[in-house]
Amino acid sequence: LARARAAAAQGVPGARVDLAPVLAGLARVMEHVHAGRDLQLVCVPMPRPLFFAGEVQDLQEMLGNVLDNACKWAQRKVHVSVVSGAHAPRPMVSILVDDDGPGIDADRRDGVITRGARLDESVPGSGLGLAIVQELVSLYGGSLALGTSPLGGLRVELALPAA
Repeated sequence: LARARAAAAQGVPGARVDLAPVLAGLARVMEHVHAGRDLQLVCVPMPRPLFFAGEVQDLQEMLGNVLDNACKWAQRKVHVSVVSGAHAPRPMVSILVDDDGPGIDADRRDGVITRGARLDESVPGSGLGLAIVQELVSLYGGSLALGTSPLGGLRVELALPAA
């Protein structure tokens, strides 16, 4: 996090990460990590290349945590899509991760972002993942939103600065 704070504070001029290969690499990792679960992990192809204005390690940390959580809780499906948009005051990319798991009740969503918070101890984890994601997203001036997925489970939306 210290390295990410320094990178975000400096703005890392010219830093730009192509989202497609990072997502593809993380999807391969998740398929191996969760191989015994017979999950369908789909990364929706982007109509054009989209780029994150930041460090590749930070993007991998954020997406890795979110994808791992989705794969842990999904029953059978995880879908990832990326869209670009003009959020004030600068262009952003939104990464949507949807699963068909149990989801999280609206009144409990803020609580899962708290460091060390866990709603269910039956699945391995430390309760640090989403807190780290939240901190990294904030350092880059983005946002993290939890909602209801069209698949029936949880939707995690990361809005990050575009390059």
